[in-house]
Amino acid sequence: MSEMSAVNRKLVQALVETISKQVEHFSKAEVECLIRGFNSLLGERAVPDHTAGLDRGRFRSVLHNWFGMTDYMIMDGVFRTFDKDNDNSISVKEWIKGLSVFLRGSLDEKIKYCFHVYDLNGDNYISREEMFQMLKNSLSRQPTEEDPDERIKDLVEITLKKMDHDHDGRLSFDDFEKAVREENLLLEAFGTCLPDTTSIETFERHVFEEHQDH
Repeated sequence: MSEMSAVNRKLVQALVETISKQVEHFSKAEVECLIRGFNSLLGERAVPDHTAGLDRGRFRSVLHNWFGMTDYMIMDGVFRTFDKDNDNSISVKEWIKGLSVFLRGSLDEKIKYCFHVYDLNGDNYISREEMFQMLKNSLSRQPTEEDPDERIKDLVEITLKKMDHDHDGRLSFDDFEKAVREENLLLEAFGTCLPDTTSIETFERHVFEEHQDH
């Protein structure tokens, strides 16, 4: 067993070296904790091989249990944004790179991240229809009124007026970036896709302290 764990330790260290070079916001010790945390999410004690990954269901429960997310459309967007190679599975590298923005990203990184989450069909624009779908989804939890769709359409038009700088009836990345820089609150205009400070602290404390001594 000890021989096996020595091999594992070497593999983990090699992975730590590689990933640390590619990720800005975590120290090597933190990257190691995140790898171990990823393993326990997969229910594996060994180092994750490159094929092992979090599927949509497991990833969704992390977002739900740790970060209080409940909106499936947004959670799918977060999954897509983490899953850079579009193979429907989040590898350990994608997990750590994704978390570095999700937990500690700069405003620039968060603007890119949120835009990708909201660009539901991946065509590099947030269309009227996409805004309508997301707002309808996030507002549908509120008590229904006569015609909620009309109210959401109005909201889409108000949002476009505020954010659509080139007036082409949809949001490009440039539109979104300009609008958010002018008014930071617009970063999550179409649904909560970033964790709040309390969730971040709880998650980091859990991952970095629990796996520190192993």
